[in-house]
Parts: sequence; C-alpha cells; structure tokens
Amino acid sequence: MSRYPASVIEEVRRLRSLGKTYGEINYSINAHIPKSTLSDWCKHTPLPREYAERIQKLVVGNLDKARIIALEINRIKREEYIKRIRQASTRTSQTIDNLDVAKVALAMLCLGEASKSVRNTSFYLGNSDPKIIVTFLELLKRCFTFDIKKVRCTVQCRADQNAEDLVGYWMDKTKIPRNLFYKTRIDPRTIGKPTKKKDYKGVLRVDYLDNKVRLELESLAELVYNRLINGPVA
Repeated sequence: MSRYPASVIEEVRRLRSLGKTYGEINYSINAHIPKSTLSDWCKHTPLPREYAERIQKLVVGNLDKARIIALEINRIKREEYIKRIRQASTRTSQTIDNLDVAKVALAMLCLGEASKSVRNTSFYLGNSDPKIIVTFLELLKRCFTFDIKKVRCTVQCRADQNAEDLVGYWMDKTKIPRNLFYKTRIDPRTIGKPTKKKDYKGVLRVDYLDNKVRLELESLAELVYNRLINGPVA
C-alpha cells in the first residue's frame, strides 16, 4: 500500500496529463517524491501531443543556460588567473625604476622596433599601438637627458581617414605639441579602399634626432645579445 494519500497520486496524474515534468509536479504539490515513484504512478497516464515539443524546448533552454553559466565560470577563472599573474609580476615590474634595467628595456624595444634614419644621424620607431609609442618616449625620458625639441612625429594613415583628427589623437596620447608633427603621410595604395577597422588610428612614427643616444642603445643591444648567446665573460 502506498504511503502517499490517493488524493496526492491523483493530483500527480492530473498534472502529468497536462504535460508537466516530474520536477514541475513536485514543485506544484510542494513535495519531494522520487522521480521513480512518480514515473510508476504515471506509467499509464496519457501525455498531450505537444509534450515532446515542450520537452525539446526545455532541453535546448537548459543547454543555453548551461553554456552561459560555463562561459561565466570560465571568465571568472580567467580573471582570477590573470590577477595571480599580475600579483606575481608586480615586483618584477618595479625594477623598471632602476636605470640600468630601463636602458636594457629601451635597447631591446629599439632592437625589435626602431630603425635608423637614412643619414644615420637619428633613429625612429613607428607603431599603431599607443602603448608602444608611449613606452618608447617614457623610457627615453628616464634613461637620457631628454630633449623634446629633438622629437619629430609623423602620422601615417589610409586615404579615407581624417588626417587632422589622427594628429589630434596622437598628440593626446604622446603629449607632443603640434609644431613637432611633420605633414601626415597618406598611403596611396589605400585610395578607394575603405578602412575596415574603425578603431584604427594609423601609425605614428617618432624620430629622435640624437645620434649619440642611437649609438649607445645599439651598442647595449649588441652586448645584451652577445651575453645571451655566449654567456658571462669569464
């Protein structure tokens, strides 16, 4: 004999005939009856024709919810991972305050990014990433007797871009005054070709007109390279 009242069993069968899931039935009657028991009670209860379609929608909906939850969990895990990395790297980053470390950083940046001028009297660095440009300038200020009058900037952009707007953008990022900007160079190959990346602000070329600084950085970069390849000198 069932330990549940007949009225409960009948209500379960009625709800089942309406197409309710076993979870919904338990919620409706405020009970926690095992699904196996509910299934046994309802094994002869006919289901409405739209039941299969409704269950399919519930399954898809639950999968979507599961994906959203999984994405959120992964986002949180990634943020925590990045936070741990930043905490571990904080002390190392502070060594940039050391002049020797800053000079090595600048020399390596120039080794990878900078180029000599045609007359070898200066050097320049060009990039579309403001962080690289600002890092270059800030390291110059930190490592040498920086003279802003030795700086020349050139914006290089596509034909459909507003040159003056780009100059204003790079002035704001670098804090270099307008009178130290050369005429903007427009790439003729881009004429008639619309810019697809709406956040593209062109390339800024920064020339630093100091051959002594260039030679010192080139020499340091060469020495660092040789030490990495050959090891410490005995």
